[in-house]
Amino acid sequence: MSWTRSLSTALAVCVVLAGSVGCGSRDAQERDGVSPSPVGVLLDERDEEGRPYREVDGEGAPEVGVEVTPDTDGGWGVRLTVRNFRFSPEGTGGRAVAGRGLARLYVNGSLVTALRTPEYHLPAHLVPRGTHQVTVRLCADDGSVWTVDGEPVESTADITVSEQDPGTGPAATASASVSASADGRGRGGGRGSPEDAEGAS
Repeated sequence: MSWTRSLSTALAVCVVLAGSVGCGSRDAQERDGVSPSPVGVLLDERDEEGRPYREVDGEGAPEVGVEVTPDTDGGWGVRLTVRNFRFSPEGTGGRAVAGRGLARLYVNGSLVTALRTPEYHLPAHLVPRGTHQVTVRLCADDGSVWTVDGEPVESTADITVSEQDPGTGPAATASASVSASADGRGRGGGRGSPEDAEGAS
């Protein structure tokens, strides 16, 4: 009889300890604003690099806009405007968290870099004379691509670089414009920011 009572007491203590550990970790996660549960639905479709699409509901979904302007260093300043999205710091674990991650920057469809901040200096040698498409695409920390209605959350800007005279910077010979319509979908069906689509130049 005493053995049964001891076993019951031990089980009760284990249940209490397990419950308190669970509560403590949930409280810590809520303080950090990070949910441990997966978000969105992984689709079978993938981007050009093989990254899976992660579908989320359109309401409250991440949005991005891109502005590209000539800078004084002879290259281009890329500035992102995001909504419902936060950049994760370097070293963040590889888990998808709602509204968080990084942006991948492409020039003419080729990956240039992954961004964890809203600004980047694009070197002039990556955009020689001619017209180029600069695209930013939002991704989760696990590498999946945020999508809405099966389309990547991205925005594209066209920049045209003219022949430069010796000694002049790109400001005298180049222009940039965002190619997104007013409904926030960039060329190619990507989802960008409606405000940036209307207001950027």
